[in-house]
Amino acid sequence: MGVKTMLPSYELGFYALTVTCAVVYSGSGIFEASRDSVNRKAFRDGIKPGWHYFGRKMDVADFEWVMWFTSFRNVIIFALSGHVLFGKICSMTVPQHRAVVYMVYGVLAVLGSMGLVYLMIILSHCLVLYSVALAKQKWLCYAAGFCCLASFKMEPFSSWQSGFVTGAFDLQDVLFYGGSSFTIMRCMSFALESCERKEGIYSIFDLLKYNFYLPFFFFGPVMTFDQFYAQVSTRELRRKDDEMRNIRVHALLHVGAIIAVDIFFHFFYILTLPSDLKFVNRLSDWSLAGLAYSNLVYDWVKAAVMFGVTNTIARLDHLDPPQPPKCITMLYVFAETHFDRGINDWLCKYVYDHIGENHDNIMKELMATIATFAVTTLWLGPCEIVYIWSLFNCFGLNFELWVQKFFQQELFAKLEGKMSAAMSRRIRAAFGAVNFWAIVLYNILALNSMEFALLVTKRLLLTGFPASTLSIWFITYCGVQLIKERERILAIKEETCDKAKVE
Repeated sequence: MGVKTMLPSYELGFYALTVTCAVVYSGSGIFEASRDSVNRKAFRDGIKPGWHYFGRKMDVADFEWVMWFTSFRNVIIFALSGHVLFGKICSMTVPQHRAVVYMVYGVLAVLGSMGLVYLMIILSHCLVLYSVALAKQKWLCYAAGFCCLASFKMEPFSSWQSGFVTGAFDLQDVLFYGGSSFTIMRCMSFALESCERKEGIYSIFDLLKYNFYLPFFFFGPVMTFDQFYAQVSTRELRRKDDEMRNIRVHALLHVGAIIAVDIFFHFFYILTLPSDLKFVNRLSDWSLAGLAYSNLVYDWVKAAVMFGVTNTIARLDHLDPPQPPKCITMLYVFAETHFDRGINDWLCKYVYDHIGENHDNIMKELMATIATFAVTTLWLGPCEIVYIWSLFNCFGLNFELWVQKFFQQELFAKLEGKMSAAMSRRIRAAFGAVNFWAIVLYNILALNSMEFALLVTKRLLLTGFPASTLSIWFITYCGVQLIKERERILAIKEETCDKAKVE
């Protein structure tokens, strides 16, 4: 049945009211748990003094978030402001050389922040993969690229390379492995696109301009080389209608998200609570489900803010970077689950779509997903929890196709054809609700811990059955229907815009 199937307005209103009440009820339980646990010994490392005038302490369990907006905040603002300033001057004077200015500034920023040795390590990997690209053999590019990536993700090679970088400061490890990993992915994109080029090969100067674009260097997202090369080579720099207004709006939204997270962390200790399983086990099933879901939402917000800031800078530089990740609240399909759309685009182009083709063959889809999650496992850093996370998500992605193929059989197709479009949408939403919680449970493995994920699963499926299980399923079903309604409205708007363009 089509995505444009409409439900009665009173039914959608009931769904919205139900979801709102459930969120408020679950949130009140988490708020009370945060208030009651603020002085527990187990939480002393995760909760620090915050807003004294409100009598609230702050959840500081996320090391990256705290460092970004405290000790490392001024460095980020200074470095990115300098990039914008020099980029603007260059765009106004010599736009044909703006990529060179971006590269020089990026190299100097990396040199100043991480030192000469780290810069030499990055350049050596760039040189290796450029040399491999000269052979124009894709299998060789894949092999060399994954070996280079493994040298930053697996022992003893990772410690050996990081040992060359002397000194110590906050986020040094994050910058080291972030910059190194994104460098390898960019170099592989360069090498694979060079293999596709019919005449000659791109120069190593093109690779350096691509790799040392500062907004993407340390934190991403990955923008494939073909897109970057085409956009940065444009000499006529023109803004679209209302583009600057949209950039300002997005910048303000990111600032608002940062403030909202800061406020949220003073009243809801969603990151610290899961660290004490004895205390969490006392929570109601509703609060526990809300806690698990909140952790995924926060991780999405963190990714959206991080990539949103770099994407805003890129748009000021007249680039069209990868879109921010789709909100986890709007997901009930494994195929759309990703927190980094740049890496997702890279994987789809060079691995998933390359092997799976049109994704309707079960065996090809299985091979494509296995290969994709094998690369993802290497990207995240091989360890037990990543293996388990990859296995579950790989299974979820394939299981979706298996279920889809099963219900496409003639018997089920006839049954669905006899029912109304609205009823078909309701049935599909019920299955989508199950998928939604599968996504949540599979991903809190990596975001929290195996123990917390097992506790949530046990409470929701075993000890909470049938009351909690069925009620949370129904609430999720209501949420999925609201998501489907939003998709229906967007599909109609898109169709209207397409018709207007044709006319």
